[in-house]
Amino acid sequence: MAISRDIAEQVLECATQLPVVTITGPRQSGKTTLCRQLFTEHPYVSLEDPGVRQFALDDPKRFLGGYPDGAILDEVQRAPDLLSYLQGIVDEDASPGRWILTGSQNLSLLSQVTQSLAGRAGIFHLLPLSRREATRFSTAPETLEDALFTGGYPRIFDRQLQPSAWLGMYAASYLERDVRQILNIGNLATFQRFVQLAAGRTGQALNISELAGDCGLAPATVGNWLSVLEASYITFRLPPYFRNISKRLTKTPKLYFYDTGLACWLLGIQTPEQLRLHPLRGALFETWVVSELAKLRTRRDPALVRGMYFYREKNVGEVDLLLEHPQGVLLVEAKSGTTPDRSMFTQPRRARRHFDAAGIACRIAVAYGGDAVHHSRDGPLVPWQALNTLEDGA
Repeated sequence: MAISRDIAEQVLECATQLPVVTITGPRQSGKTTLCRQLFTEHPYVSLEDPGVRQFALDDPKRFLGGYPDGAILDEVQRAPDLLSYLQGIVDEDASPGRWILTGSQNLSLLSQVTQSLAGRAGIFHLLPLSRREATRFSTAPETLEDALFTGGYPRIFDRQLQPSAWLGMYAASYLERDVRQILNIGNLATFQRFVQLAAGRTGQALNISELAGDCGLAPATVGNWLSVLEASYITFRLPPYFRNISKRLTKTPKLYFYDTGLACWLLGIQTPEQLRLHPLRGALFETWVVSELAKLRTRRDPALVRGMYFYREKNVGEVDLLLEHPQGVLLVEAKSGTTPDRSMFTQPRRARRHFDAAGIACRIAVAYGGDAVHHSRDGPLVPWQALNTLEDGA
């Protein structure tokens, strides 16, 4: 079952303006399905096929010449030289929407696209399903624990698969294929332990030295391995908010997984029921909130997590998420509890005073584990399955 994805409209619009459309995202996020759904007249070519890839590597000019009207080139980072030859083809004929590229390696693919196809390609990121997208499947989880445990990879919903079994195979495939493509890692068992320890830190400040000590690795190695997780869309870093831009770049970020289902599998959580009393329930719920809003935000802005921060001040404490908008900022606190309580607004209420004093328009909201919207004089209490209202109402 192919559902509509929230970025589909923007992708189609881009294809009417630019000759190349690039869609990146983690493996199994639905990139191929989306492209074949939107561009039904384009030939489909997978560079995962060894024979096809070898042809593209050996003779890229003749390979591309076989598609005079363009094509969908899937996992194009497997034959990076194609992009240089594609530049010449596009310069000769810049008809919009001819070439659709997909890839599952963020940093390597985007650097190649920006070098070879600057000004000629639109770039989009397709992440695992947002809650709004997941509900287009009849099998969408109905409880918070089920949603956290299942995550957002489309195949789990489409094939009605048992999440932990599929995620286990996904993790093994990721280690064997993507990790070795990006970085020459000899001991995959050590890398898997590193990923599991990273999952235990989702929603926490990223202390590379501490993580390195727990893994028995050098901090430089852990830094490189974190870059691998980011390049393949497993994790991302959320910077702190400062009005001074340079401070945002130098202060400690927080680490998040894009998919709570994968984080749960890495943590050894075997059933949704375990999440009710799990010590990391709060961190996983915060991960859900931040990653959900990251998915929703990429619908408006192709740049990943731009305008998203956490807020921390010595005399205020920490607010989980700050969203920049043209009209000001929105502070969002994540609380996994299911019972509405005005104390949930304590931290964002304190932080709002700082923004009021600085003359910055500031709204606050709390995302919580309950099922109904509540309104208070401080702001809305938004249930876990309705976080899209925070972005839609921006």
